[in-house]
Amino acid sequence: MQKMDFNSEIVNGLRANLALALRAASLHQLAEGVCNHFSLELPDQSGRFLLNPRGLLWREIQADDIVMVDDQGNKLAGRHDVESTAMFIHTAIHRICKKACVMHTHMPYATALTLTTDRALDTTLSQNAMRFHNRLAIDRNYNGLALDMSEGERIARAMGNADIAFLANHGVVVCADRIDYAYDDLYFLERACQAQVLAQSTGKPLAPVDNSIATLVASQIQAERLQSELFFAALRRTV
Repeated sequence: MQKMDFNSEIVNGLRANLALALRAASLHQLAEGVCNHFSLELPDQSGRFLLNPRGLLWREIQADDIVMVDDQGNKLAGRHDVESTAMFIHTAIHRICKKACVMHTHMPYATALTLTTDRALDTTLSQNAMRFHNRLAIDRNYNGLALDMSEGERIARAMGNADIAFLANHGVVVCADRIDYAYDDLYFLERACQAQVLAQSTGKPLAPVDNSIATLVASQIQAERLQSELFFAALRRTV
């Protein structure tokens, strides 16, 4: 496949989608200062991907703010700098886990669950949680900031083939082959975590469903992702 130019029509569309996802995440209170990153691999099999830049709030990011980097973390195009931990985490997950879209956040309720001894969401509780049944990985080792390639690669290997990773004492990573599917999962992951934290705060015993029911619900949602496409289209109209 021919290598795509940074300013081509296709890449400009991808940059617009990535910027939209970032602004939507800010609207939905999934952002944290100017930290955290979303990335989207170019479909030309060149090992390059698009990434939000350093120093901008997600709510202000537009398509022309998005930068392009290679699978070694080198910036190739764009008018802004790139934050180093973003390059180490995202390059490793794209390269090792073969994920097209990678969203890393410290969104509050999901991060709160990484601070518990369970380290992650219970996917047998709410219906929103069940969509993630058998799709999670847990990285139980926190080693500080990801300031070198080896730590990014360690996180990627802990994630393996999972779509979602809970990173102990840190945050979460959500991945998909498409940005609309990834954003839909990110949004509903935080909603599921919020419901669990609120339920736990009552002090009442929790009421999980049987594993077979959680498996069924996960397969039902994965088999029909039109809702994810419609959600992202609605965000494009309104954000």
